[in-house]
Amino acid sequence: MLKLANLSLLILFPVAWFAPLMRAGIDLPLFGLSEISVISGLQSLWQTDVFLALVVTVFALFAPYLKTIGLALIHFGLMRRKVLPVLHVMGKLAMADIFLIAVYITLAKGIGLGRIETAWGLYLFTGCILASLGIGWRTGKRPAPPADMPR
Repeated sequence: MLKLANLSLLILFPVAWFAPLMRAGIDLPLFGLSEISVISGLQSLWQTDVFLALVVTVFALFAPYLKTIGLALIHFGLMRRKVLPVLHVMGKLAMADIFLIAVYITLAKGIGLGRIETAWGLYLFTGCILASLGIGWRTGKRPAPPADMPR
């Protein structure tokens, strides 16, 4: 079951990256809200702040996806379980991205100059990160196969 759940994240993460995280805009009746996704946010960041774009790219894209691939390799016996602590750190880095998004939404709502609404992609992305953390935790709790059995 863990294998299937983890493999489904390989599909769900890219969907979450392109899904709308939030809708933002000016709080006037004639102006619509523009949808912001992880990818569209990264595109804007790369044009304005390369260092921050690099940090967010690592947190939002590379950390969760590499962790998912690493867990899959462990599940199929292609990587040693000794790597699990590194994968747990990668999962925590990915969770930092969700925290940053929440802080930005809170700050923007507190300023009151515009309007921000959370969208379904934020919940999907958060769910993927939490599922990845749970799968990693359960993988760490499972006993390692005996040395004479194939992994």
